[in-house]
Amino acid sequence: MALATDQQAGFKQIAVEDFRITEEPYYLPISDEVQLFETAYREKVPVLLKGPTGAGKTRFVEYMSWRLHNRNGMGHEEGVPLITVACHEDLTASDLVGRYLLEGDETRWIDGPIARAVKNGAICYLDEIVEARKDTTVLIHPLTDYRRLLPLEKRGELLEAADGFLLVMSYNPGYQSALKDLKHSTRQRFIAIEFDYPPREQEAQIIAKESGVDPAIANELAKLAEKVRNLKEHGLGEGVSTRLLVYAGKLIHDGITPRRACQVSIVWALTDDQEVQRSIEEVVSSIFE
Repeated sequence: MALATDQQAGFKQIAVEDFRITEEPYYLPISDEVQLFETAYREKVPVLLKGPTGAGKTRFVEYMSWRLHNRNGMGHEEGVPLITVACHEDLTASDLVGRYLLEGDETRWIDGPIARAVKNGAICYLDEIVEARKDTTVLIHPLTDYRRLLPLEKRGELLEAADGFLLVMSYNPGYQSALKDLKHSTRQRFIAIEFDYPPREQEAQIIAKESGVDPAIANELAKLAEKVRNLKEHGLGEGVSTRLLVYAGKLIHDGITPRRACQVSIVWALTDDQEVQRSIEEVVSSIFE
């Protein structure tokens, strides 16, 4: 059976240049996370981002991708390419590395996201890594030490990571369990940067900027978030995310009443437990009368 190139097979992969972020994403630094990431990138140290849902982990990676100028001499002003993988329980090693595909009587090889990042010196971001199968995550081990190598077993090749490549993973410790946790052999290959929801003043800034809502309303939404997060001890699985607050702000900005916007963006989005919903609605009513 003949082997075909992508062009011969009539298939064209998306160019890695298309993964460059050309406009600055809005991100408000809370601590020294920017400096830590820049240093890790410069020293080729893999990064693990830990924090609750909607706390800004993905936005942070996008911002750093834009902020970091390519250090391989190419002079790209729009930053380092960012290839993101949303991990899930059916994610296989072939999904990440690549596979042969049959087209007619020919077979062609298609690089997976990690292989493409390794070859092109991009940031590879594995979002919610604990959702992936544990046997899948083992393949990243040679990439996370001094070797910086990716084995392509099906092709009998060993890829050396290009300058500029960085492996970044994220996960939410709040969903951690015995079945969904990182192996110690994987965890200890990364530096870890912890994320949490920002203080009220900074969160209000983010809400106002992202949603366009009036700063006074943004401050009230940030105050609401503080109160709702305190309900975690009363049956709420996880506090309201900054993302949901931005959604509420967008609805309010577009004419939806604050209480209704909070109901659909926060109360109903957070839980199906009617008792907990009532508790959150009481908090909403105390702020938006």
